[in-house]
Amino acid sequence: MSNKPYSAPTVILPNENGKSIDLKNFRPNSIVLFFYPRDNTSGCTREAKDFTENLKQFDSTNVSVIGISKDSVESHKKFIKKQNLAISLLSDENEKVCEDFGVWKEKSMYGKTYMGIERSTFIIDGGGFIVKEWRKVKVAGHVNEVLQELAKL
Repeated sequence: MSNKPYSAPTVILPNENGKSIDLKNFRPNSIVLFFYPRDNTSGCTREAKDFTENLKQFDSTNVSVIGISKDSVESHKKFIKKQNLAISLLSDENEKVCEDFGVWKEKSMYGKTYMGIERSTFIIDGGGFIVKEWRKVKVAGHVNEVLQELAKL
């Protein structure tokens, strides 16, 4: 985790409805930006549901919650509908934003290596600076940790 704020990379990606979203347009409000490996997998579903279930707490402090994965706009739309999610999901099919944030990593499973998203979360303040980051996130209890951190800011 970084202790010193640094400028967040530019994020302009399509959301679940195909609408282009530029994170600069959320300023002066803060954003919780979470990167997750894949729609409709158990850990990613739990994480997205945890953020959705706590959305009122984020909204009460004018903090938007946005998820990003490599999945397509259509996949995000189905994921949101199937899981009844209330958060916006952005599609980074060419991994550019994932690379800019340093979450596109070599991973391994069952002895095979492949490239994928390392589950990570960033708090971006109203000035566009990353003020807190979590890498290699464990889903259980993570949303509460993010809320506690926001309370300190």
